[in-house]
Amino acid sequence: MKKYLLIFLISTISFLGYSQQLYMELGSTISSFDYENSQGLPLDNLLSKSDSYFGMGYRQVINNQKTLFLALGASYNNYGAIGSESSVDNFFEWDVSYLGIKAGLDYRIFQLKDLSFFVKGSVASEFLIRGNQTINNDVYNLVGEEEFNNNILFLRAGIGLQYPISNSTAIYAGYSYGKSVLISSGENAEKLKLNAHQFGIGFIINLPNCFCDF
Repeated sequence: MKKYLLIFLISTISFLGYSQQLYMELGSTISSFDYENSQGLPLDNLLSKSDSYFGMGYRQVINNQKTLFLALGASYNNYGAIGSESSVDNFFEWDVSYLGIKAGLDYRIFQLKDLSFFVKGSVASEFLIRGNQTINNDVYNLVGEEEFNNNILFLRAGIGLQYPISNSTAIYAGYSYGKSVLISSGENAEKLKLNAHQFGIGFIINLPNCFCDF
């Protein structure tokens, strides 16, 4: 994890010298889990839960038409799920938080006066920093557990709207759907894959060296 964070910090410092915009976003995550136990059997009756996420980073236009943007940033995501298994009279619940570093592309597909419409995609490497698993009345800390302390690769795609509220600031709203790819730590380990719908709002701010039109 330290290696990934060091690479991210070096990349961020280098990218900052060329960046034109800062973005910040906050929103809601509706997540669901695909779970397999150590015998490879899935757990049915898992229901989604709603939680929150936060992200921020830098944004840089990368084509002459000013329609394609590269973004590099960090995120804090909360995921959860709840379920039961009636055959063994068990109740399950997960509540986990991941810190992520991500890169993505935003493409402006069209514009109506000042309102811009985007499609976007991103890839993120996320690390478990807090997590609890509840089975009936017992609560287990997942941090440090081999089965759950992996880093996960998260792929996302979505749409967004951007509208300027001043010469230097625009408000942004978007939706994305993502799925995780679990980097398993063992052949017989429990496996937990995440699916997430995210709805968020945020701001895009021109940096002092940027003379950008929204």
